[in-house]
Amino acid sequence: SLNDVISSVSFQMFTNSDEAVINKKLPKELLLRIFSFLDVVTLCRCAQVSRSWNVLALDGSNWQRIDLFDFQRDIEGRVVENISKRCGGFLRKLSLRGCLGVGDSALRTFSQNCRNIELLSLNGCTKITDSTCNSLSKFCPKLKHLDLASCTSITNLSLKALSEGCPLLEQLNISWCDQVTKDGIQALVRSCPGLKGLFLKGCTQLEDEALKHIGSHCPELVTLNLQTCSQITDEGLITICRGCHRLQSLCVSGCANITDAILHALGQNCPRLRILEVARCSQLTDVGFTTLARNCHELEKMDLEECVQITDGTLIQLSIHCPRLQVLSLSHCELITDDGIRHLGSGPCAHDRLEVIELDNCPLITDASLEHLKSCHSLDRIELYDCQQITRAGIKRLRNPKPLLLGWFTFLYFCPTFELLNMNSESLSHRSTHEK
Repeated sequence: SLNDVISSVSFQMFTNSDEAVINKKLPKELLLRIFSFLDVVTLCRCAQVSRSWNVLALDGSNWQRIDLFDFQRDIEGRVVENISKRCGGFLRKLSLRGCLGVGDSALRTFSQNCRNIELLSLNGCTKITDSTCNSLSKFCPKLKHLDLASCTSITNLSLKALSEGCPLLEQLNISWCDQVTKDGIQALVRSCPGLKGLFLKGCTQLEDEALKHIGSHCPELVTLNLQTCSQITDEGLITICRGCHRLQSLCVSGCANITDAILHALGQNCPRLRILEVARCSQLTDVGFTTLARNCHELEKMDLEECVQITDGTLIQLSIHCPRLQVLSLSHCELITDDGIRHLGSGPCAHDRLEVIELDNCPLITDASLEHLKSCHSLDRIELYDCQQITRAGIKRLRNPKPLLLGWFTFLYFCPTFELLNMNSESLSHRSTHEK
């Protein structure tokens, strides 16, 4: 296991392999350069080959970036401690994502040994508590990116500690840390003015007051995720829009209280917006999206799933004013018709930009929409789950005229004629027993 490999590399009995040809032919500088491209497991194995390779493999310059996620997630705390001792001040980036066995004690040792760490992911390390953030605050002043998602024992005390010792923090993910309240957010943003990314998904205690602190103290903010923060309203989000003019990505999916006032505020204050996710925000209408589209011309991705009031009017405005649109979800937007798709298919984003369009559970969509999308040469995926009026003949016409369409994937689960059709296959394939 990785535990054994990392823990044992300094206790090997080496043979005469130091006399190997490769060690005689290649200078140490070149071998060190080769080792710099190896992952942590391979480095540990190389360290067991010979004395000279042990020295080279364990050279701190090879241990600046470590991601254990792809190798082993059940590592023990002692492995983190050993890594920190070997890397010391060289280590800049470490991902322990999903390492459930790592706790506060190991991370205290890590913090003491790796004081130049800039990026640390503890996503899913559910054993850690506020004690870890106290250690980071005390020993790691250069920390810029910290991921604490799903570390559910984290409280406001962690944010207060980070605010005191990590003033360079630029990105923080505390998604699903549902003990955090406005007091923790206030302490954080007042002392970390360079914050560019805040991921607060599932922090269900956050209210508008927390957003007001963010809007007042985070002028550099680029990305904000507030998914399922169900208590927030227009009042708090408008403060964000007015204070964070550089905002490029906003997720408020599941925030059912918001209205068109948010779309107006975004249009008036955040012209650089590229990503907007407002799934299940059922109070939004064409009026708000019209203002947004006319002012935010850099929009690339929009998730409008279950925005049940929007009609073709929204698509018309997007087709005219948003030439960079690449991904558009209209799932469960039951008022969308073929006419809206016709405008989208003839708009400036259609020819080279649009890559994904999700139309599942849009009951008014017919084969005519597929005809309108033929001009979208960059399209990778169309989703048409439960679109009862889509037929096999329509799919064939979509695929056959242009060879470029061979790369498309069309998903048609629950359609009456077939369940799945893969446009990338040499021939049309399906699982249904009957055709139209």
